Amino acid sequence: MRRTAYRALWLAQFASNVGTWAQTVGAQWLMGDLGGTSLQVALVQAATTLPVFLLVVPSGALGDILDRRLVLMTGQALMLLGAGALMVLTASDITTPATLLALIALMGVGQALSMPSFQAIQPELVPREEIPQAALLNGVNMNVGRAIGPALGGVLIAAVGPEATFAFNTVSFIGVLLVLGFWRRPADRRPLGSEHILTAVRSGARYVRSSPAYSRVLVRCVLFVLFASSLWALLPAIARGPLGLDAGGYGVLLGCVGAGAIGGALIVPRLLRTAGKNLVLTMATIAYAASTAIAGITTSTTVAVLSMLVTGAGWIAVLSTLNATAQVLLPAWTRARALAYYQLMLMGGQAIGAVLWGVIADALDLRWAMVIPAVAMALIAFYAVYKLPLTERQLDVTPASVWNEPPEGPDEKDGPVLVTLEWRVSEENVTQFAEAMQRVGRSRRRTGASMWGLFRDAEAPELFLETFVLATWQEHLRQHLERGTAVDVNVQQRARDLAEEDPTVRHLIWAV
Repeated sequence: MRRTAYRALWLAQFASNVGTWAQTVGAQWLMGDLGGTSLQVALVQAATTLPVFLLVVPSGALGDILDRRLVLMTGQALMLLGAGALMVLTASDITTPATLLALIALMGVGQALSMPSFQAIQPELVPREEIPQAALLNGVNMNVGRAIGPALGGVLIAAVGPEATFAFNTVSFIGVLLVLGFWRRPADRRPLGSEHILTAVRSGARYVRSSPAYSRVLVRCVLFVLFASSLWALLPAIARGPLGLDAGGYGVLLGCVGAGAIGGALIVPRLLRTAGKNLVLTMATIAYAASTAIAGITTSTTVAVLSMLVTGAGWIAVLSTLNATAQVLLPAWTRARALAYYQLMLMGGQAIGAVLWGVIADALDLRWAMVIPAVAMALIAFYAVYKLPLTERQLDVTPASVWNEPPEGPDEKDGPVLVTLEWRVSEENVTQFAEAMQRVGRSRRRTGASMWGLFRDAEAPELFLETFVLATWQEHLRQHLERGTAVDVNVQQRARDLAEEDPTVRHLIWAV
C-alpha cells in the first residue's frame, strides 16, 4: 500500500465494490417494490453477468490495443451513467422493471470493459515482486466489500429507499474516475500501430492455447470455483434453515468471511515464501473444502462463524495465488486479453456451479449439496499437485526483439506468410533438438503462428525443416518486433545451440 497510485486506486475501488454490492440489494428490493415477478428479481443479477460473459474477451483485447487507462475510464463512466440514471428515475418514482433491467445491463457492459484492464494494470502500479501482495489486497478489497455492501444497502433502503443505494454507487464511481484521471500512465510502445480488434481476439485465444503454464492456471481456477461456489450459492439457505438466522445473522456470516480474508492476506505472503505456490494452493483448497462441509452439516452458529473465518482465508489464498501467477506469466502485449479468459473462467465457473448445486440441493438435500463439492475439492487438490502444478520459478516475460530492424519485405497486409527454417543437427543431438523444438513451436504459436510443424528429411536425416504460417506479413513483423519475450529468445537460442549452424530462413507469400 506504500505505492501511491496503487493505494489511491485500491481505496477508490473499495468504495466502488461496497457501492456495487449495496446497489445489488437495492436493485433487487426495488424490483420487488415494482411488482416484479420472481424471474424479474433473478434477472437483476443476470443483467449484470450476461454482458460480462458476452463482452469480457473483446474487452480484454481492447485493453491491449488501446490505452488501458482510457478503457477503464470508459467502463467506469458507463457504470456511473447507469447508477446515476437509476438514482434520478427512482427518486422521481418513474422506474419500471424494464428500465431497471436495461440500466443494470448498461452497468454490466461497463463492468465487462473494466475488469480485464483493471487486472492488467496491476504490474504497472507495483513492482513485479510485489504482485502477489497486490493480488491479496485486491482479494481483501472484493471480499470485505461483499461483506459490507449488502449490510449497507439494507440500512440505506430502510432509512431512505433504494434510490440511496444508487446514489452511493454513483458517488463511488466518481472516485475511481478521479483517481484514473490523475494517474499518468506511460504511453504504450507500438512500433506497428494498434491491432484490429478481431485480430487481437484471435491472438489472445492462440496465446492461451499455446501457453501450458497459463492454461494450468485457468483449469485450476475453474475447477476450484465450480465446486467452491456451492457455499456462496447456498449460504443464505443455510443461514435461514439449519442455523435459523435472520438477515442480521446472515450479515454476520458474511462479515466473518471478510474478516477471514483479511487474516488470510496477512499470513499467505509468508506461506508463499516458505512453502511455495503449489503447497499453499493445496492447503488452502483443503481448508476451504473442510469449511464448506462443516457449514453444510453444523447446526451451531458458533461453529458456522468459525468455519466462515476459514472460508474467507481459504478463498483469498487460492484465488490471489492463481491471480498473481496469471499476471506474472503474461507479457504486456497480451495481458488484458489473456486475463479476460481468467475472468471468464472465474465468473463462468461460479455461475454454473451456483445453478448446479442449487439443483442438487433441491433434488437431494442441502447437506449433500455442500458435502459433495467439499469432497470433490479435496480430491482435486491432491490431483492438481501432480497433474496441474503451477510453475514456481519466475519466467522472464520482458520484451525482447529478435530483429533490431524490420527486414525489407512485402506489404504489411500481404499473406498468408509461410516461414521455413532449415536446421542441420548432428545425430547425438537429435533427441534433445526435437524436445527443444516443441518449446519453439509453442513460442511461434503464442506470438502469432496459426500452424507450425517440424519435418525430418527422409534422405538426409541430419536435416530438419521447421515451418509455420501467419495470417499476414504484419503479423510476422509483430511476432518479432512486439510480441517476443526473453523466454522466447531463450527457447530459440536453446535450439540454435543444439544445431550445427544457424538455420537457413525463407519467407514465402501466398501466390494465388
